[in-house]
Amino acid sequence: MKEVCRFMQLKTVKMKMLYIGILIGCLLHLSGASFYCECNDCPHSTNNTCLAKSKTCYVKLEREKDGPLVETKGCLDPANLALIFCKTVQADKNVSCCYENMCNKESRLTLPLSRKATKSDGNQKGNLSAVGVALVIAIPSAIICILGIIFILWYNKQHSKRAMGLRRYVDVEVGKELMGPSLDISKSKKLSDIIDQSMSGSGAGLPLLTQRTIARQILLFESIGKGRFGEVFRGTWNGESVAVKIFTSHEESSWFREAQIYQTTMLRHKSILGFIAADNKDNGIWTELWIVCEYQENGSLYDYLQRKTLNVKELLNIVYSIANGVAHLHLEVLGTEGKPSIAHRDIKSKNILVKYDGTCCIADFGLAVLHSSTKGDSVDIPTNNRIGTKRYLAPEILNDVFNVLYFDSHKRADVYAMGLVFWEACRRYVINGFVAEYQPPYYDMLPSDPTLENVRSVVCDEGKRPLMQLSWENHDVMVRIMKIMKECWYHDGAARLTALRVKKNLGQICEKYGVRT
Repeated sequence: MKEVCRFMQLKTVKMKMLYIGILIGCLLHLSGASFYCECNDCPHSTNNTCLAKSKTCYVKLEREKDGPLVETKGCLDPANLALIFCKTVQADKNVSCCYENMCNKESRLTLPLSRKATKSDGNQKGNLSAVGVALVIAIPSAIICILGIIFILWYNKQHSKRAMGLRRYVDVEVGKELMGPSLDISKSKKLSDIIDQSMSGSGAGLPLLTQRTIARQILLFESIGKGRFGEVFRGTWNGESVAVKIFTSHEESSWFREAQIYQTTMLRHKSILGFIAADNKDNGIWTELWIVCEYQENGSLYDYLQRKTLNVKELLNIVYSIANGVAHLHLEVLGTEGKPSIAHRDIKSKNILVKYDGTCCIADFGLAVLHSSTKGDSVDIPTNNRIGTKRYLAPEILNDVFNVLYFDSHKRADVYAMGLVFWEACRRYVINGFVAEYQPPYYDMLPSDPTLENVRSVVCDEGKRPLMQLSWENHDVMVRIMKIMKECWYHDGAARLTALRVKKNLGQICEKYGVRT
């Protein structure tokens, strides 16, 4: 059975023929197909010869009752138990066995003088000949089979190496062709360099062939976050840290949507999380769906604000970069290689990451929708029926008056949620040595895990918004940001600022305080 399995695994016809030849050679050697004996007592003999399947010829000398000696020659049948037959010597019978082709042709026997002598001589010769036969058959057969197996394994290994080398050559060469002549994966030292070269400052991620090559080389470490769609791990590739978001197979629609958004043409932007690869991997139990992105060691804005307070430059860096990212998502670029307009639909502090320089980038596009005016003005909505985080939902969504087929409605909902994130960051701004502890929006009005009815009652029925601190009203920066936040929170979505307008207003504040944008 093992030999059959090995045979089925061989790749080429040449290998199969070689393997069959070696097996046939072993079988022929063991079968003794050309071993003959002289036979004068065979009913179906040809030219007084017989085919010896047991590789044993015999000569038997018998004395008939009161008659002459009669010599009989032939091939020993395996069914007669050759060793026992050749060792058995009776007083009135003498038997000689030999183990070479036609070895009994010239044999001449005489009747033994005594029973004792005959038995001892016969036993000694039988034992010696049996050992010799075993060695003669076993040793050459074993050597032939072992050499054949060694040759097959060596050939298969060399064939595998050549095939693997060819695959690597094809992967690298095709990857270079897709990415452009300036990118050499084997010589690139930094992951950011590879992404920048491959995309020339726009787009998202590496070519599909290279994505699969990189994803197979990632080593996962600790878990750094968990959401409703999947869990995020820190991993390493080529000595650099990467973030790997792993979806389960029943969340395939969310994984596919996020990978689709990340690979949108011209999405590459400093305020959008850098995408590297999308892949799937079988862990032996189920299929894991991977999204590989740049790793931001500061984590989410939600975690960052809980452990760190902000000065004016840090606050402006955060709010401006968030507005910059949302504005880039909402922007539609017309042209042959244009970019569709994208609405995130789940803007919150946990989906915004803080980069090494204190600026932010937007992540998690599992609920995003796309819109392109050149494709019939339709809205591309994901197949899942989920909505954003309840605490951050806009009033029109809570009131069930939201028009999902009107794309501007999705952008206005993003602006409302973005204003709540600004409020979270402003609470951690130190004014005159005082800073408030981190709290989520509506912390003093809603329970920790509110229902839609809870949020609707506070936001729509009572018309409440997060409270502004008294210290903010006497601070120039905070007065300006407070005005922007209030204009993001209007109950009527059409009255809210656009993300681009928010970005420009914050840019003016940053310019006044010497913050680079």
